[in-house]
Amino acid sequence: QGQLVESGGGLVQAGGSLRLTCTAPKHGFYTMTWFRQAPGAPGKEREFVAAVTWSSGSTYYEDSVKGRFTISRDSAKNAMYLQMESLRPEDTAVYYCAGAAAASFRDGYYFTDDKRYNYWGQGTQVTVSS
Repeated sequence: QGQLVESGGGLVQAGGSLRLTCTAPKHGFYTMTWFRQAPGAPGKEREFVAAVTWSSGSTYYEDSVKGRFTISRDSAKNAMYLQMESLRPEDTAVYYCAGAAAASFRDGYYFTDDKRYNYWGQGTQVTVSS
């Protein structure tokens, strides 16, 4: 798998904000996405958080983060961001960025399916205290 590089995680109080960054040394992705994996859930399917279609800038969000999280991308920097506001303890997780080429979606644009992605970051821990 190719490697993406994440940064920006940390510890924050409930109601606080964090900004995650994902950079891609090589690009050509059709879609870039943030997933998360809650503590105590290794091996469980990673939960979809937000996605951006790179060429159009179209964005998609999981229901629980709508209105609180904003995904964006900077084509010049090959970077993707996740601005997280009004954080809640249940947002605590390891956050992963992932990229997929158009070929991954030939049978449908199932961007919430983590098995479609073959480029992943190492994960960054986000902890929200109550």
